[in-house]
Amino acid sequence: MPPTAPDGAAPVTPAPYATTPPPAYTEAVGQPAAVPGKKNVVALIAMIVAIVGFIFACIPGALIVGWILLPIAFVLSIVSLFLKGERKWMGVVGLIVSIIGTIVGFVVFFALIAGAVDEAVGGGDTTVSQPVEEDAEPAADADEPADAATEGTRENPYPLKSAVSNEDWTVVVNSYTVDGNPIVAKNGFNDAAPAGSHYEVVNYTVTYNGAEKGMAAEAQIAAVTSAGNVMNSYDNLVILDDGFGLDEMYKGASATGSEAFLVPDGETVLLRVTPGMFADEVFVKP
Repeated sequence: MPPTAPDGAAPVTPAPYATTPPPAYTEAVGQPAAVPGKKNVVALIAMIVAIVGFIFACIPGALIVGWILLPIAFVLSIVSLFLKGERKWMGVVGLIVSIIGTIVGFVVFFALIAGAVDEAVGGGDTTVSQPVEEDAEPAADADEPADAATEGTRENPYPLKSAVSNEDWTVVVNSYTVDGNPIVAKNGFNDAAPAGSHYEVVNYTVTYNGAEKGMAAEAQIAAVTSAGNVMNSYDNLVILDDGFGLDEMYKGASATGSEAFLVPDGETVLLRVTPGMFADEVFVKP
């Protein structure tokens, strides 16, 4: 029961209850300490996988390992960028490294393919050995004119019976017959040359020099006319008694045969010799 004031005195009002904590309490009780952010483990893994994948992508023998790791790193990097936590920069690094590593991997891969193709069909540099006549006197040394064309070009072809060689093949043009119509006519299945043209026949020998095996058709000869047109033996189907077939040859083997070209009347011909599918071409004058 609240106290009452004496008679004639002012009523006593009780002190109100405190509704706020004392100053000492508020100073003692503060805000909780900040919790450190979580580490982005996925970003760390993505960066490590990307770096390892990049290294393997630069090694030809381990290229496939890089191609497996780099896509994994790319996906993990994308995922890490959407996760909460610190060190998202690792995810960015992993993303960039995985993209660059993939590009490097493709460059290394295509370089390997180009090297393999060149080794398989290129056959190395083309060299030419010219025939030496027994009775011919050695030519006196003379300075070539400054504008002399390179040997083996259309402007300065090699002579007949020159040996055109590379690591895989050696091709020697043995003979050339300008009037090849009688030779073609020996086989009754061949059609006569159309009006305004005639057949010319080349006889040549191919020798396989490679380490494994090859087909005689890899060494090719074409006729280039004075008008600049290229004539191939397969342009017109002609069957010759000694025609070249699909001869399979091992190192040291040789094959000799003939091919016929349909040449327009009034035009002269140079022979373009290619000792291998992608070898350098050399011109020979019949």
